[in-house]
Amino acid sequence: MTEYLFQLSETSTGTLQARIQEMMVSAILNHHVKPGMPLPSGRKLATQLKVSRNTVVLAYQNLVDEGFIETRQRSGYYVCEDVLSGYANAKPKLEDSANSSVDWKKCFTTTPSQFISIKKQKNWQQYEYAFLYGQYNKEIFPIADWRECCRDAASVSAIYDWSSDQIDQDNADLIDQIHNKLLPRRGIFVDPNQILVTVGAQNAITLCAQLLLDSNKTIGIENPGYVDARNAFLTQTDKVACLDVDEDGLVINDKLNDCDCIYVTPSHQYPTTVTLPKERRVELLKQATKQDFLIIEDDYEAELTYNKKPLAALKSQDTDGRVIYIGSISKTLAPGIRLGFMVAPKEMIEEARVLRRLMLRHPPSNNQFIVARFLQRGYHDSLIRKLSLKLYQRSIIMRNQIDQSFPGEAQLSHHGGSALWLKGPDNLDSRELAKELMKEGVLIEPGDVFFYPMQEKCPYFRLGFSSLPQEKIAEGIKKVVKKVKELTKEA
Repeated sequence: MTEYLFQLSETSTGTLQARIQEMMVSAILNHHVKPGMPLPSGRKLATQLKVSRNTVVLAYQNLVDEGFIETRQRSGYYVCEDVLSGYANAKPKLEDSANSSVDWKKCFTTTPSQFISIKKQKNWQQYEYAFLYGQYNKEIFPIADWRECCRDAASVSAIYDWSSDQIDQDNADLIDQIHNKLLPRRGIFVDPNQILVTVGAQNAITLCAQLLLDSNKTIGIENPGYVDARNAFLTQTDKVACLDVDEDGLVINDKLNDCDCIYVTPSHQYPTTVTLPKERRVELLKQATKQDFLIIEDDYEAELTYNKKPLAALKSQDTDGRVIYIGSISKTLAPGIRLGFMVAPKEMIEEARVLRRLMLRHPPSNNQFIVARFLQRGYHDSLIRKLSLKLYQRSIIMRNQIDQSFPGEAQLSHHGGSALWLKGPDNLDSRELAKELMKEGVLIEPGDVFFYPMQEKCPYFRLGFSSLPQEKIAEGIKKVVKKVKELTKEA
């Protein structure tokens, strides 16, 4: 029986010893082997799994140490009799939702699943030409530097530090690095008590939505704009003012006057990538004071500026305490790291800290420790320089290829970024374009989802180039151009 029961998973990762241990624990906890049951000898299991006997013996010994199995003199290994003593003695029973008396539609006060969201292929890395925004570059990610910082976090003294209950406080070293290194880079100088670490920028946006909006408040959003920010705001209010965007970003006009709060992406407008010029920034701040509204500044991709000298953040010009600044460390490191920060007047940070505590207490302290070390040792600055150079090189290839053959318009970004916003011929349906290109191994992002309400037939689409190998760009663009011409000719 054990020949069929004990098989190494093809999908599990780690050393052979760790995989064997994982296999045995799974078999025990899933009741496939019962307490008191004898296990194969080390030699027999090694032969069956085609691994060395020492590997199996070491795995067995770890399981003995952890209390899953035990050795009996001159008899071998057995599953511990009390290994499942802490588990409820109940037979597995699948919930049958069809027979439930709960009317969940009446229970929910909001249904976020009804919102329109960006959908990306989970297996996007298997596509040869994945022009997706927001994915990190494996070639550039500083694995050795990151591992060094992770090893530091695994030292005894570090574990004693970050594993204790921090209640609602952030890692002091990380706050110090944000305060003295990241914010001055954007022209922002504030007290440390005006900084809050968040689980990525999205967490900060959601905190703002819950603290500043209700059904009577109006939120102004860029149109087109960031989908997940819009959805976070829609959980609090359906009073949404769609603000115009042109080749210079947010248009400052009377549409802002009826807003209680506006959300803006001045460094690289999402999704068009354009940068809000100085004149409009000054005008926006004046209008905010005059009309008494707040500004949420999402400064995403601010570091990835390579064409011109970057403009200082909108927050740096705020003399009236009206700008809530949101930054992200994940955008330059890797999206899975999920660390960002909020900068705002002390009153806002105090309330946000309490609300964050109710949600998740604080972002994982070990992650904060690692990122703090990564910043302290200059690895982040080095990564930004390398990343900006790579993106600059890729943007040139993208732009040249698009200018040569694309039958439409490409938004020109003077301040870098990692994506291009394109408008095809008026009769192009970018949703259909995306479906057809998938068949050829090409992924793009249709532009309809960025508009509110969503456009039924949209000629706009976005091409990200942060993770696509440089040598793939030209051929990928050719495939996109060819398919655009085919579809618009047929239409």
